[in-house]
Amino acid sequence: MLEIKKESDTTYTFSLQSESGQALLTSVPFNSRAEIDDTIAKLKILVGQSSVFERKTDYNGKFLFIMKNTEGKIIGKSMLYSSEAGMENGIKNLKTSISLLPDAIGL
Repeated sequence: MLEIKKESDTTYTFSLQSESGQALLTSVPFNSRAEIDDTIAKLKILVGQSSVFERKTDYNGKFLFIMKNTEGKIIGKSMLYSSEAGMENGIKNLKTSISLLPDAIGL
């Protein structure tokens, strides 16, 4: 499920959730609705490229991933996972969720 939020007069964010409602990816703020719409439209292409996912570990040993566009700009980040396998499963679930998005999202 895709949710777009207007955070302020000038910024928007989006999140992609699993069917159970868990946040798979929470975006960084975007400066315009056009910018966020353009980014969302490119997600299906981006998830096919392994280079867009950066895997990390936080200072508490929890795992997370960051999704970037082809220019290396951060699009969003995942929730924290207790294991590397959980994080990899999160990436897999995100790819599946994005593949199920309609081609023309009624934005």
